[in-house]
Amino acid sequence: MSNLEQLSLYLSVNRNNGFVDGVDLQQNIINYLPRLNQFRFKIRSTILLNNQTDLLSNEDIQHTFKNFSNSQIISCVNYFLESNKGQCHIYSCPFTIRSYENIANNFPGGLFTYVCNVSLFDERPFEHEFFIRIAQSFPFIKKLSINNRKAQKNKQNRKLKNNNQDLLIIEYPYLKWLDFDEAHDDYVEQFLLDTKTCLPSNVDLLIDYKPLKRVTHNFRRKTTQNNCAKVRYRCWEKISRFPKHFKDYFLETTNV
Repeated sequence: MSNLEQLSLYLSVNRNNGFVDGVDLQQNIINYLPRLNQFRFKIRSTILLNNQTDLLSNEDIQHTFKNFSNSQIISCVNYFLESNKGQCHIYSCPFTIRSYENIANNFPGGLFTYVCNVSLFDERPFEHEFFIRIAQSFPFIKKLSINNRKAQKNKQNRKLKNNNQDLLIIEYPYLKWLDFDEAHDDYVEQFLLDTKTCLPSNVDLLIDYKPLKRVTHNFRRKTTQNNCAKVRYRCWEKISRFPKHFKDYFLETTNV
């Protein structure tokens, strides 16, 4: 093991004693591998918050990598006070794995051409500009899951900040799977309104029936019909009676 020259490490861990950082990697891995010349990693560590007052910032985590001179290291720290949890992503560049989980609003951006599976989570609202950043950072995204119960604050604003252009319509040309996991209705609108998003054909849509019915105005709303006509709605609930026009609103409907 001490002769190892290349190492790729991809972990998601829960810890009681702080986030995984550069000091951890140096003391517990690198110091034991003297011949290591290539170390790629993507680590997401989660901690429980117990009324700490000395919470580490992203700059604090980044400082622990000051001796990692051979590669660019990105860190991203979040604290979710309602969930009483903290989360820290650290990863080396280039980013070569196929998934990126639990992205929040302070996601630093970048270009992730290998990533096709993305999940989003935050306790603060995701605005339209955030989804623009996601689409630009993950141009080959195929599977997207959204978990956010907070209503958007700027959804009525038809102008981008510091820009006089109309609201940009976002495209996800390779998207195949769209999952609204405990998502506010605003995010269903974000993806189904053709004034905000242009979905490709043959997208599998996973969402509870009631919010879908609300957002589409009982499957009669014109501005959501264009995108709904491109999706296969996967309904896992037992609905006793659908509206007559329900199935005509989607490309395909299936009970799962």
